[in-house]
Amino acid sequence: MLYPPRMSEVTNTTHDPFYFILTGIPGFEAFHLWISIPFFFLYTISIMGNTTILTIIHTEPSLHQPMYLFLSMLALTDLGLTLTTLPSVMQLLWFNIREISFEACFAQFFFLHGFSFMESSILLAMSFDRYVAICHPLHYASILTNEVIGRIGLTIVCRCVLAVLPSLFLLKRLPFCHSHLLSHSYCLHQDMIHLVCADIRVNSWYGFALVLLIIVLDPLLIILSYALILKSILNTATWTERLRALNNCVSHMLAVLVLYVPMVGLSMTHRFAKHASPLVHVLMANIYLLAPPVMNPIIYSAKNKQIRQGIIRLLLQRKAH
Repeated sequence: MLYPPRMSEVTNTTHDPFYFILTGIPGFEAFHLWISIPFFFLYTISIMGNTTILTIIHTEPSLHQPMYLFLSMLALTDLGLTLTTLPSVMQLLWFNIREISFEACFAQFFFLHGFSFMESSILLAMSFDRYVAICHPLHYASILTNEVIGRIGLTIVCRCVLAVLPSLFLLKRLPFCHSHLLSHSYCLHQDMIHLVCADIRVNSWYGFALVLLIIVLDPLLIILSYALILKSILNTATWTERLRALNNCVSHMLAVLVLYVPMVGLSMTHRFAKHASPLVHVLMANIYLLAPPVMNPIIYSAKNKQIRQGIIRLLLQRKAH
């Protein structure tokens, strides 16, 4: 359900076909400056946390291994997701700048959904890495070579770009002759499609196919990989070995939950809770976009010994300088 614009906003901007109007936190517009504090704090944690992980992996030769190369891809994706939404969110909360041009909105839509799908694809690749490491440890180095990891990374980028581009072009060709007021402080496809006053059946079917291809298929393949891992672990000799193998997967399992639980929640909210309070939609969308970039560095810093040691060494080096 879209939050209705004030009459002054309709008069000034919604008749201009070159702009969308962003919405902050419905019902709390007077407190946007205070609300910006936790948002700024979360964005700062995301940027600093993911930059730190990238720096540690780059500077530590011992971390130039498949698992950490995939982790660096995840950190890059989280940075991209953060930097995609940061400008529009913070300028709205700080300066009440609500207009965003069509070109900027479609660019944000492309990068936002592209990085989101990329995160899902990287988590799938990381589950394959864990499967090979636990089920085929003797062949790990020969299977996941740097060349293979590079090809996997390139395939992920191509997959996500080719997945998002058609939905971008399908949406861009349609007329936006209704209100141009979006219900979020950034441009989501689920939000923009409701402002179209034309037949959107092709868009809906393509969106449904995309959901099946990525949001459904990726988690199913991850579950399959963990089923095979669990089968392999249960066949190991001792409980110590089983616990060690499971501990190697904990960080990845938490990252999977942090991405897919909010993603499924947002999708369900848009499809089945259309008449819920606008505040519910806004909160779900913000959790979906902020939880993975903020939580992933914390998860891997807390659960991974090599990353913790790298952070300590990095802090000591900076203190020494």
